Amino acid sequence: MSGHSKWSNIKNRKGKQDALKGKIFTKLARAITVAVREGGADADYNSSLATAIEKAKAQNMPNDNIDRAIKAGLAAASGENYETITYEGYGPSGTAFMVQCLTDNKNRTAADIRHYFSKNNGNLGTTGCVGYLFDRKGVIFIDQNDGIDEETLMMAALDVGAEDFETQDDSYEITTAPEDFIKVLNGLKEAGYENLKGDIMYIPQTYVKVEDEENVKFLNRLIESLEDSDDVQEVYHNWDEPEEEDEE
Repeated sequence: MSGHSKWSNIKNRKGKQDALKGKIFTKLARAITVAVREGGADADYNSSLATAIEKAKAQNMPNDNIDRAIKAGLAAASGENYETITYEGYGPSGTAFMVQCLTDNKNRTAADIRHYFSKNNGNLGTTGCVGYLFDRKGVIFIDQNDGIDEETLMMAALDVGAEDFETQDDSYEITTAPEDFIKVLNGLKEAGYENLKGDIMYIPQTYVKVEDEENVKFLNRLIESLEDSDDVQEVYHNWDEPEEEDEE
């Protein structure tokens, strides 16, 4: 499937921005805690928790932080009541956005998300307005190195239930059905593969090029505003975002 590398670049950008703002661990811990409250502390039987832990590890979150988040989820006394909500909206130049949130006040979050869109030449839409432009898939990334044989990895991935396998410039990308993501991830680990990164995500079916410089500025500001929100967990969009050049 096309588009995985573009999304990988966007996720890398997101991770860097969140790390600089000191928000990433807080968001990850909240996701782990809520997953435990909703489905228990055994990741073998709680796919939401397993996914949240994998995301935390991919961001190099210390094990102590992960353990504390799990214990917080097990704590009996807590007045917090979080729910997961996905908002859909239109960005500048006809771009489409899917914004995953974890919130204890959906009215506040909806108002904030609506404000971010309207302030940046976009608008918050209704459920289903752009969702059909994305495919929800599990995607696993493995960095290329001399120790990995491409054909052997591909066969191992397919054997444990992967849907697709693709080679990019610097990584191998394995696609799964959302419900098979953890099974495939664990299967690859059992086969001896390490340093796996991945997530269940919305992958654009096509990408939109934006030539208007003003709308490019609006798009950058919209993405940054959404990612900076404490309630936002993930931002997905179909903007054909120019890749950032490596600094010398």
